[in-house]
Amino acid sequence: MVLLNVAVVGGSIAGCAAALAVSRGGGARVTVFERAAGELRSRGVGVSLHNDRYAELEAAGYVDAAMPWAELNRRIWTVRDGETPEGRAIATHPFPFRAYGWGSLWNELRRRVPDGVDYRTDAEVAAVEPDADGVTLRFGEDGSDDRTERFDAVIGADGYRSVVRNTMFPELSPDYSGYLAWRGSSPGEGPGTDAHIVVFPGGHCMIYRIPGPDGEHRVNWVLYTVPPPLDGTQPDLRTPTSLPPGRLTEDLTEHLRALVAEHFPPVWAECVLSTPVEDTLVQPIYDMEVPHYATGRLLLVGDAATVARPHTGGGSVKALQDACSLEAAWRAGDGDLETVLAAYDADRTSVGATMVALGRRLGHAQVENTPDWAAMREPDLEAWWQRQHQGDARSSGFGGQALDRP
Repeated sequence: MVLLNVAVVGGSIAGCAAALAVSRGGGARVTVFERAAGELRSRGVGVSLHNDRYAELEAAGYVDAAMPWAELNRRIWTVRDGETPEGRAIATHPFPFRAYGWGSLWNELRRRVPDGVDYRTDAEVAAVEPDADGVTLRFGEDGSDDRTERFDAVIGADGYRSVVRNTMFPELSPDYSGYLAWRGSSPGEGPGTDAHIVVFPGGHCMIYRIPGPDGEHRVNWVLYTVPPPLDGTQPDLRTPTSLPPGRLTEDLTEHLRALVAEHFPPVWAECVLSTPVEDTLVQPIYDMEVPHYATGRLLLVGDAATVARPHTGGGSVKALQDACSLEAAWRAGDGDLETVLAAYDADRTSVGATMVALGRRLGHAQVENTPDWAAMREPDLEAWWQRQHQGDARSSGFGGQALDRP
């Protein structure tokens, strides 16, 4: 078996999982390049794993019960009802998920990456130059750094603004949905094992507890709606960008607070409004699918491959499943890179397209064209929900597609 020299561009959840996959697959020396200078464990947004998908990933060795998590059982669709503290429940759905803090999930995956993997921080890849015999990486924010390194293959795990994907498909770019997600967390137990969706004209807000970095629970929330008109000083959201904590403008802050004050039941309004502005981030919502997960000596995992709207509840799941598929392909390929990449591409490309389509349907119904929530009763919401999933949420891919393993 020929020892391959493999680079992973991006060291977050997808990058750590990909490094673990290739290391387990055997026959490769792995280097991870993460552009952030420090550790990523402090990132506090919430992610969730469907119980069925968790069981598959646990069996594959990518997660386990020792990772800090919070149990979720039900999802309650809630609308404001005067000053009733928690509002009025429209409908209650089973919600068999495990909630994690993004940073703690990353930390556990990072610990699983073998010591033999060269994990480098403050290492921004500016350019990816493939040829018939290998791939050259250039470094530095603008490519002005004279350093280059050469690899047999490169894995893009560098998110929705992926430089690896841009090299593979320069004509493609994530499409802006027209709306934003505000994200934050606040101290407290919040809704316990329930997840609440507070609904309002033009959007909704998902609220659930997650484990905090100090061992205490926090209340994680994410609110989706169309932003107010932005002036010329703001980024052009049609070009993939983000507004990290500390960059929330006064106009966006006032819009968020006014919306919550008008439409949220008091208990859930407090969860959002108690989050300091400097700890609130804004995420423009994009989506995109690629024709292939692998071409030549380049391949993609996670959001670098498929950008699906977060409403699917399966973003982290898909990144981890990409790694599972890559590990299986690597083992079966026995060192033949062309065989490995062909098998991986065949297994994951259609899954990505399905998730993108589901995310678009959910976003259209839950943000872009919301119903008269206050007039809905449980049978109405159930029928509305099933239309989004074209019949059954259990088979649509909500929470992630089932992992097809031999």
